[in-house]
Amino acid sequence: MRRSLWLVPRFGSCKGLLGSPRLRPQSVLHRHPPRQVLGTSFSSSTDALVARFCPKTTDLKDYALPNASWSPDMMRLYEEFLEKTKDGEWIKLPSFKSNADHIRGLKVPGGLTTTSKEDGRLFTRFLEKEGQGYEYVIFFNPAKKKSVCLFQPGPYLEGAPGFAHGGALVALVDETFSKTAYLSGHGLFTINLNIKFKNLIPVGSVALLNVELEKIEDHKMFLSCIAQSPDQQVLFAKVSGVFLQLELEEEE
Repeated sequence: MRRSLWLVPRFGSCKGLLGSPRLRPQSVLHRHPPRQVLGTSFSSSTDALVARFCPKTTDLKDYALPNASWSPDMMRLYEEFLEKTKDGEWIKLPSFKSNADHIRGLKVPGGLTTTSKEDGRLFTRFLEKEGQGYEYVIFFNPAKKKSVCLFQPGPYLEGAPGFAHGGALVALVDETFSKTAYLSGHGLFTINLNIKFKNLIPVGSVALLNVELEKIEDHKMFLSCIAQSPDQQVLFAKVSGVFLQLELEEEE
């Protein structure tokens, strides 16, 4: 089944990976680095964007840390991936309550005003209760412009009895796309998202979302995602997306 979605603007929300050979889907390993826009006017490098989005010290709660609801499989994969961050190739991204916390001191470009208040929450962090909704963590590779998200859906994300709703997966893919796109080159707005569902994700199980930046053309960033089980035996979905490059402005 194929669905085409047009989604609202999103912003990207720090230790890497890639685990053992069984965790290495071909889509992640065999792609060349994305083709870049020549003569781009964007001022911030990926390293600078990552440094801003991943503060070394903060009093904000990081929701992408292990909690009691994480299954043994989720913990095992998290620890394997975290081990790969030690050489600096991969980065564990923090996940705060709101994307506004990741872009403090910045604002969306002129003409795009917002009435958002401090009590706003990122959709994928809408629940405080651990284990009931989205449990996930994203690892980002700045050099290769790709990400891996570990996703454990809770019972409040149910669609068919015992399985995660397809829309819950779409939302998290879009969130992973948004972080990857922004940190890779100021990708701010989801222009298009297409998904082909293959299998249902059982509630409480773990899915790996492997995201790559494919290319950048005319200030559009093209991304892909393969969602599958950790052992690569079950394919949950294939997704493609397009983001618009647009640089955030400094607050006055």
